[in-house]
Amino acid sequence: MPTCRGCKEDVDALVSVTIGGKRQKLCEDCADRAREEHEVARESESVIQGMMGYRGRRGG
Repeated sequence: MPTCRGCKEDVDALVSVTIGGKRQKLCEDCADRAREEHEVARESESVIQGMMGYRGRRGG
């Protein structure tokens, strides 16, 4: 049985998810949780930048 890298439990099937540029194989529950956390982090960053008056691009 495959093992989820998020919760470390044996699962029937794994889902490939790309979060923050990294591909991970997680169970469906962990994949949903990771997607939600990533989306909340992006929205939070946008709000903070708006409060600070940041008008440039998000750079790297």
